[in-house]
Amino acid sequence: MSDRVIENPIINSPYGRPTRHFAFDAEGITDRVEDGRRPSSFFIPVPRPRKRGQQLELQVFTEDDIKLNKQVNDVRERVDAWREAGWPNVTPTTRRLLEYWGDPDRDNKLLFCQREAVETAIFLAEGATKWHGSWINNDLDAHNAEYNNGLSRVALKMATGTGKTIVMAMLIAWQTINKVHAPYDKTFAKRFLVVAPGLTIRDRLRVLLPEDPGNYYRERDLVPAEFADDLGQAKIVITNFHSFQLRETRFGRSANGNTKALVAPGRPDPFLETPAQMVSRVLRELGGSSEIIVFNDEAHHCYRGRIGEPEPDADTVENLRGDERKEAVDRLEDARVWFSGLEAIRSKVGIKKVYDLSATPFFLAGSGYREGTLFPWVVSDFSLIDAIEAGIVKIPRVPVDDNRVANRVTYLNLWEEVRDSLPKGGRKSNQGFTSADLPGALTGALHSLYGSYQKAFEAWERSDAASHGQPPPVFIVVCSNTTVSQAVYDWIGGFDREQGGHVLPTAGQLPLFSNVTDGQWLNRPPTILVDAAEFESGKLSPEFRGAAAREIAEFKQEYADRFPGRTADDISDVDLLREVMNTVGKPGKLGETVRCVVSVSMLTEGWDANTVTHILGVRAFGTQLLCEQVVGRGLRRVSYVADEDGMFTPEYADVYGVPFQFIPTVAVTRELPMKPIRNVRAEPDRDAKLEITFPRVVGYHLEMPDEPLTADFSDPDLRMVLSKADLPTKTTVAGQVGEEAVHGLEQLERYRGRHVAYWLASEVLRRKLRTESGDLRPWYFPQVLAITQQWLHRCVDIRDDQAVGLILLREAEAVEKVWQSITWQGGSRDRWVLPVLRSVEPVGTTSSVDFRTTRDVWPTNPKRCRVNLVTLDGKDGNAWERAVAQAIESLPEDQVAAYVRNDHLDFFVPYEHAGRSRRFYPDFLVKLADVGDGIVRTLIVEVSGGRKSQSEASQKAWAARNLWVSAINNSGRFGRWSFCELRDPTTAKRDLRPAIDALFALRGLSELTDAASAEEELV
Repeated sequence: MSDRVIENPIINSPYGRPTRHFAFDAEGITDRVEDGRRPSSFFIPVPRPRKRGQQLELQVFTEDDIKLNKQVNDVRERVDAWREAGWPNVTPTTRRLLEYWGDPDRDNKLLFCQREAVETAIFLAEGATKWHGSWINNDLDAHNAEYNNGLSRVALKMATGTGKTIVMAMLIAWQTINKVHAPYDKTFAKRFLVVAPGLTIRDRLRVLLPEDPGNYYRERDLVPAEFADDLGQAKIVITNFHSFQLRETRFGRSANGNTKALVAPGRPDPFLETPAQMVSRVLRELGGSSEIIVFNDEAHHCYRGRIGEPEPDADTVENLRGDERKEAVDRLEDARVWFSGLEAIRSKVGIKKVYDLSATPFFLAGSGYREGTLFPWVVSDFSLIDAIEAGIVKIPRVPVDDNRVANRVTYLNLWEEVRDSLPKGGRKSNQGFTSADLPGALTGALHSLYGSYQKAFEAWERSDAASHGQPPPVFIVVCSNTTVSQAVYDWIGGFDREQGGHVLPTAGQLPLFSNVTDGQWLNRPPTILVDAAEFESGKLSPEFRGAAAREIAEFKQEYADRFPGRTADDISDVDLLREVMNTVGKPGKLGETVRCVVSVSMLTEGWDANTVTHILGVRAFGTQLLCEQVVGRGLRRVSYVADEDGMFTPEYADVYGVPFQFIPTVAVTRELPMKPIRNVRAEPDRDAKLEITFPRVVGYHLEMPDEPLTADFSDPDLRMVLSKADLPTKTTVAGQVGEEAVHGLEQLERYRGRHVAYWLASEVLRRKLRTESGDLRPWYFPQVLAITQQWLHRCVDIRDDQAVGLILLREAEAVEKVWQSITWQGGSRDRWVLPVLRSVEPVGTTSSVDFRTTRDVWPTNPKRCRVNLVTLDGKDGNAWERAVAQAIESLPEDQVAAYVRNDHLDFFVPYEHAGRSRRFYPDFLVKLADVGDGIVRTLIVEVSGGRKSQSEASQKAWAARNLWVSAINNSGRFGRWSFCELRDPTTAKRDLRPAIDALFALRGLSELTDAASAEEELV
């Protein structure tokens, strides 16, 4: 892409029909400009495998992938000719409006894409039958009969940021004014229902109400003066589709549970509204009895699922997994409520026409249609690439290259880098995850994108816009769940840290976004935490309310200051926070000072902040709709001032972590063959002597004497290498068109060794050296600082001209290595460690194994294992599990009494890696033969080579040897244990023997069995 950069992609006027476009070739988009308008097209979906939890990859589209949208292009051709002919066959009122909207001398010009969408709707309603276009409505009727149960729908496709709300206002004005002047013309109506996907858009659409102070009819000069009074006759209800859900009746609200339980199955529920009652409630303010016109905003949420068998290659709910499946189920339920609500309205009142507006009117996964299929009732299309060439939207730029030694661009596919290091659940299930646990790839992305933001902020400070009170650029982060969003919010904005019985406000890592300055919380925070899903539902969960307590308090005070005489009780917490989010970047509003928004779910469609310049996605993007949804939040332009040639100037939005494509495409689930289900269980008829019991350890208690500290740096696992193989220091971002930019990590690169040592030593003291009551031991700091400096000098290998400050991106890992190097002098042992056992069922047993699996298995010898099968992981099973099991079974009975594969045993070794508590599940437990001394000997066996990543292997082995085994042996309650780490399963039998011999002698190996033979006494 970099060798065909288009310096200025804006080649068309925003106010006229496009006359030029950039061409595609075999390698994608080119800098070659061709005359004429680009035909409406879509990129042919190419089925490809979808791996569980994997997000889509960025795809470069070429001319071979393009297929024309025949219906849209045929309609466009008819509308162009009709426009050139002066809009024949329309009412005088319609002609006056079209001339008014298209007047080249208007002060408040309308964009061509807005006028074209409205013209298309008017042509189909008034001109098509008499202007060689009756086939269009016939085709639409056929499509609607097949896809929409006869509901008359017309879809207008417009890229995010091109003004869909203005189009709705123009259509309302056209319909209303015509109905006033021709009350008996059944073509028109003056009663409208506007349906939105959530509360945010519903509130924003108030500009469609003629009585609203900020209505678009006046603000955008959409109605000639002679029609202004006519517009007042419009009756408009704006709602969110959730209002279509059947609610409890007054009788139902008063009935108790026993009464409701008497309803016979399959009978209508007398405690719920009927569909007709729901319609009366929703349309109460419209009055009258004539047919209405419906506008569906973000209409891709409204569809009827396919009747009958799914299309070939279509994703169904059943073949989706994890978050993708949950999202598909939620989407299907939302679509069902929305579509069935419209059907109920048609049945009771009648619907003249439904106008669908969306940037992405495509069927989604789970609908029964192939994902990415355009709604067949789309008649108008102004795509994102068209909008970019006309300068109407910002140009999204994504990472296309970096200087890391890796096959993929780190910050483009960010989720692939960080997903395994982030918690999967919300705050309730991940109380221990904090900002200190964020993986280096994520904090590196934040630093890199923030560096670009700093430059944008400094440019804004020097601009005339800032001097005239216009708000600064905005940075948004979209996270996977509530736990991650909270940690990111604390990392960026700051948090309260407990120290010495006091609460100390701690500044965030990114100064321009920190809510803490000079040890004090700011009363107007520049960073806010939002949960768009909860905001849309109209209620806050206790977890979010607790997380945002300070934010809520600060904004309530701000609300009271801005509106004298009002109190915080005048507005609910959710309305307050939604108001903040909806006014980000708006002068004089609650959200004007906000620079950074951290969201736990996709930021609301319709969120119209136009100052967003930087976007970071920290979640999987299983569909291109999700990609366009989050990128769309950054597409609205800041300035709509044309230059001397009538053109807009380019504006950019830099996007990390979103594998964005301009056009949605298909990612089809791979068809998987059915596998047999097997029962893995402890066989009751096998010898009871084969049972293996084990302690369930959940943590460790370390006795740490107050003695001088020393360190041993001889362990090779203490080493750390800083190189381009870890994280990039330079990231190039580019769009399909437009200028490139390079983001760096200048702030971290400025840090010197002493600053890094001081920071790491402080974290070692805070995380590792507290007393039993949790107090700090500040007298240790000089010693820890000296050890940290030695570790940096002796164990950190800096390559590829990396800066020592970049080690802070791997802060938790560095803290762990410094901690592991520390020992105490003066005793017979370095540390005294004891186990902390699980309070419920502290001892596990192989006799309780009983589960079902579709994995491949290997039958065990009934004389050597209580469990019938060894499970084999991976595709077609992994040879190493079978090889190790065979090696153990081949050992003499006077050495091995029993063994078991560690699967569904709930046997694990607690450890820490990258500052986060984790669980290590070793591969096998081996019980040695009884030698008559009353000591039960058990060997933990782990295979760290082959298929397994080596990044955490050393930390797991260290914890198993130095913490788990030492703790259990110190307790004296569970026999004697040792740990054996194998690197090559093909030599397992040979490598197991010395470990077994050592355990028989009450000695164990401290190194890898194939790396050294040094032995140490078991404690």
